[in-house]
Amino acid sequence: MAGHSHSANIARRKGAVDAKRGKTFSKLSRAIISAARQGGGDPDQNLKLKYAVDKARAANMSKDTIERAIARGTGTKDGDAFVEVVYEGYAPGGIALLVQCLTDNRHRTAPDVKLLFDRAGGALGAPGSVAFLFQLRSIFVFDRGPKSEDQWTELALEVGADDIEFEGELAVLSGPATDFPALKKSLDQRGLAARSAELAYIPQNKVAVTNKDVAAGVLRLVESLEDNEDVQNVYANYDMPAEWIEELA
Repeated sequence: MAGHSHSANIARRKGAVDAKRGKTFSKLSRAIISAARQGGGDPDQNLKLKYAVDKARAANMSKDTIERAIARGTGTKDGDAFVEVVYEGYAPGGIALLVQCLTDNRHRTAPDVKLLFDRAGGALGAPGSVAFLFQLRSIFVFDRGPKSEDQWTELALEVGADDIEFEGELAVLSGPATDFPALKKSLDQRGLAARSAELAYIPQNKVAVTNKDVAAGVLRLVESLEDNEDVQNVYANYDMPAEWIEELA
């Protein structure tokens, strides 16, 4: 599991100011458009679209906005053809980054991403340079609430998750990427509302960041990438104190 580098960032982003909501909705709409274009407009027959729609609903996107995005993707309304691109590179301190994008113009996105890496003292790498360090997983983040660790562990076993970790007030369940629909259905049937339910690239091994200045540089690069409209997700293999993440955010 990603530990601090995943669940703490989820909690932090969930508390972000509403000023970023418009940009977040734009990114979620892109994901819906792309999924609908690739696999059709029926979420029950298109797992990628179902996942994108669920994520949009979790962010409180309206039903009308979701339906318009699906319509654009299926061609019933004119829309741009977004393509998925993943960039790989290193942040300060040798931290590996995977940058997942949806773009309608690779010639714009590639130099923009490279510039952000360069400005932060990082380096954009070739395809395959860091991807092998990550594994695609199903990730579900919950508020721990009154349940004990033993109760959460028992629940994880019941629903079919193969790992669970605790961080502060969060419980993070995970399992194979292919099990996402079954895990989500099982959790939903138990009436559990997740803070976040997603497919995410999780580092197989983490790199400890022990210098606070380096930590600040890593987080600045991650934030600048996430702020780019073409970037959907940024995954990193850092491990740093949770209090640094909160303070430097």
